[in-house]
Amino acid sequence: MADFFWNAKKTPENLNVMLRCFAEAYPAVFHETEGKRELVLKKGAAGQLTVSIGKRQCTVEAGSQAAFARGIGSVMAGCPVRESTSFQTIGIMLDCSRNKVFRVDFLKRYLTRLALMGYNMAMLYTEDTYQLPGEPLFGYMRGGYSLEEIQELDAFARRIGIELIGCIQTLGHMEQALRYYPEIRDTRSVMMVDEPATYRLIEKMIAFWKKALSSRRIHIGMDETHDLGRGRFLDRNGYESGFELFNRHLGKVNAICRKNGLTPIIWSDMYFRLGNKNQDYYDLKTKIPAEVKAKIPKNVQLCYWDYYHYDADFYEAFIKMHRALGSEPILGSGVWTWTRMWYDHVRTLGTVAPCIQACRKTKLKEIFFTMWGDDGAYCLFNSSLAGLELAAGLAYGVSPTDDALYAARHQAVCGRDYGLTLAVSVFSHPFVGEHPIRPEYVLWDDPLYGMYLQSCAPHTEEYGKLLKMISDRILAAGPDVPTDFRAAQALAEAAAAKIALGRELFKAYEKRSRPGLLKVCNERVPAALTALRAFDRYFREDWRETAKPFGLEVIQRRNAGAAARLEETRRLILDLLQGKIDRIEELDAALEARSCGRELPQNVYSGSVLL
Repeated sequence: MADFFWNAKKTPENLNVMLRCFAEAYPAVFHETEGKRELVLKKGAAGQLTVSIGKRQCTVEAGSQAAFARGIGSVMAGCPVRESTSFQTIGIMLDCSRNKVFRVDFLKRYLTRLALMGYNMAMLYTEDTYQLPGEPLFGYMRGGYSLEEIQELDAFARRIGIELIGCIQTLGHMEQALRYYPEIRDTRSVMMVDEPATYRLIEKMIAFWKKALSSRRIHIGMDETHDLGRGRFLDRNGYESGFELFNRHLGKVNAICRKNGLTPIIWSDMYFRLGNKNQDYYDLKTKIPAEVKAKIPKNVQLCYWDYYHYDADFYEAFIKMHRALGSEPILGSGVWTWTRMWYDHVRTLGTVAPCIQACRKTKLKEIFFTMWGDDGAYCLFNSSLAGLELAAGLAYGVSPTDDALYAARHQAVCGRDYGLTLAVSVFSHPFVGEHPIRPEYVLWDDPLYGMYLQSCAPHTEEYGKLLKMISDRILAAGPDVPTDFRAAQALAEAAAAKIALGRELFKAYEKRSRPGLLKVCNERVPAALTALRAFDRYFREDWRETAKPFGLEVIQRRNAGAAARLEETRRLILDLLQGKIDRIEELDAALEARSCGRELPQNVYSGSVLL
């Protein structure tokens, strides 16, 4: 990276503040005193960005603070560009509720990189992971943010031009909190409508975010409440229309928001689900009754979330259906990080590109990209930066195939290898003979049951070769790769070892081959254990670098369980070979299931559906 200096007297104060933040994050790059090249910022037309790179001067001409920041990222990368965006808001949503609650210092670095990509909004999805005064069991042992932490992060985000928005839940997805609040529980995850205690708690929740953030917008959730009114509410009050319950509750929560001077956003799916006999969100034939539309508060913004469609026409049609409800929606797309150990580039590109195309065509002004953490938030999260670089580039009109620009910007802004990230991403979205396989599911698959690997059996050999290629590619990058790459390499090696172990174990046991069983004992199990322990060590290191400690125990228990079952496999084989037992019951049951002619279940831990 080259040195740049800027003339503080000629730079608008908001951009001066932003540049000072960048200088703190990249001390070898930016200076306020004269250096090698001058960085000049010029006001340009709305939505436009032009970056010129010269020997003595680099110029960024832009129409907004976010575009200026993106232009500075291109200057850092040495990339002259002419770009444009039709969006007023380009944001993200970080899931801080599925075990992983990100550290404030990590989020500051992350937001700085986002600003240099052109983002100007960030939501923190926090179901119960914030500390409510007088409510010590709200978010108990979940690592919730204090008021002071959020205020510190908000002040930092403002300096770099990012609006920080609270993204909470005020109806469903509250199963974590409702364990401690039975008096407001309708069903396992849905709060009790009309119960006064429900609204007293929501009052505290809204008051927290009003005080914590400078933004006057708040996302209050309310999605996927499929069983609304079907639990204790039904026992108490009898059946009532889901539409009626939803709108009545929304009206009460909206009144709380208005009292606190906040404008609410809600996920839109329940209006579409309640108007559909199958509770299908994405049915283009869904009809929402006029009387229900009339009751949607005009100040509430609907958020259309969609991470699944590969067809721009669908997004266009659904945007129009949202507008027919009476207001301008915000759209939540997805950078795929959930139920994956690594960012999924194939699925992200396949869904984000047509989504942005449709938004441009329909002139939608606000978009953000969710990064969920379903199933334990085990994604090695820095890998998502490549997806965010891609999404921002698409929003600014960059071709999805311009890998040279993406790679240069990613290296300069994030200090990471874009090509290597995409190469590793293959194991998050492998289509081996049309069958997707996940390395973490292979890792956690019980070696004696082999329920996951048996279901993937026709493709595991080919997938094992893919894992070896990924491991070799990371090793070839040298010893200085970031922690998450080292964890990915160990994961690839461990999953490949588990595949080899499973294939040889079942074959040797079926034939009662003593040499084959000894090889599994003496070579395959130790190899798998060594790689698993390396992965566990690097995964822990990555988690501690990015997140609070709470939630790590979930993944450590999975890894420890996988190690224990490998040890159990070895013990049982030795018992068999020494004549202490005459068969291994688990392997017999697994072999019998293979010949049943039915599709096998993919549970990786147990035959129990509860585990």
